[in-house]
Amino acid sequence: MTTDLAIAANGLRKSYGDKLVLDGIDLSIPAGSVFALLGPNGAGKTTTVQILSTLIPADGGQARVDGHDLATAPGRVRASIGVTGQFSAVDALITGEENMLLMADLHHLPKAEGRRVTAELLERFGLVEAAKKPAATYSGGMRRRLDIAMTLVGGPRIIFLDEPTTGLDPRSRHTMWGIVRELVSDGVTVFLTTQYLEEADELADRIAVLNGGRIAAEGSAEELKRIVPGGHVRLRFSDPAVYASAASALGDVTRDDESLALQIPSDGSQRELRSLLDRLDAAGVEADELTMHTPDLDDVFFALTGDAELPDQSGIPDQPKENVR
Repeated sequence: MTTDLAIAANGLRKSYGDKLVLDGIDLSIPAGSVFALLGPNGAGKTTTVQILSTLIPADGGQARVDGHDLATAPGRVRASIGVTGQFSAVDALITGEENMLLMADLHHLPKAEGRRVTAELLERFGLVEAAKKPAATYSGGMRRRLDIAMTLVGGPRIIFLDEPTTGLDPRSRHTMWGIVRELVSDGVTVFLTTQYLEEADELADRIAVLNGGRIAAEGSAEELKRIVPGGHVRLRFSDPAVYASAASALGDVTRDDESLALQIPSDGSQRELRSLLDRLDAAGVEADELTMHTPDLDDVFFALTGDAELPDQSGIPDQPKENVR
């Protein structure tokens, strides 16, 4: 558990009655990065966030968040973090500005400082024009932006975003992705749980797949994609004679005679691609088109979680319910 880690956990366990939710998970998350936790519904993603944000205790294991021990210094942990849950914690009955000022009061900021921080964050999140309007009039995307702005009032070094784009349309989701990137560029560490595999692929420096209470695999998106089979190179030809020569030279290939295309298994590495091109050169054959396919995170998800249900990827989920912070 070194000082350059924003979050370091070892052997975290949690059960509810006879249901084991977390079965000894380990985490090492560098400061200033985006870490995404994926898993089927009920895998324990939200439980992990609740433990690391001091909302519930772990049954076993140790963790440090921003260098502070979770068990012995929970107050210091809370002073270092911000948490945004799956559903908006915005009070719909008051204005956006009033929501922000309320958070400033909760963080014991002096009045002038609270107003300054509020004005800066409303500007940053594009909410100035709506600041004096009741939050009930905000769109789902505006509420989520306000929710994160409220989380930032206390200047947290680590932010937990538990499915932050649930209930948003695709355009609002992309706006949120931009906000996450800006946060990281400012040195904030983001711990993200998401039901959108594309979201993890877009944002995360490292991804862990949680299944059966354990981390089934962890790595960058590209590293995870390489651990499942299905990668291949596709060669397409316009000349049937050249196509036939290539098929003969390469040997173990899948042929598509109608499209004059060959599919060759590949792990996507530079070494394998160079070897393939060398074999084509040696045979005096040149393809008209070469494309590479590596498994996507959908493939990784299914491979690591078995028959678990793939989260909804439609991008048009239901509107979020109200919640309290």
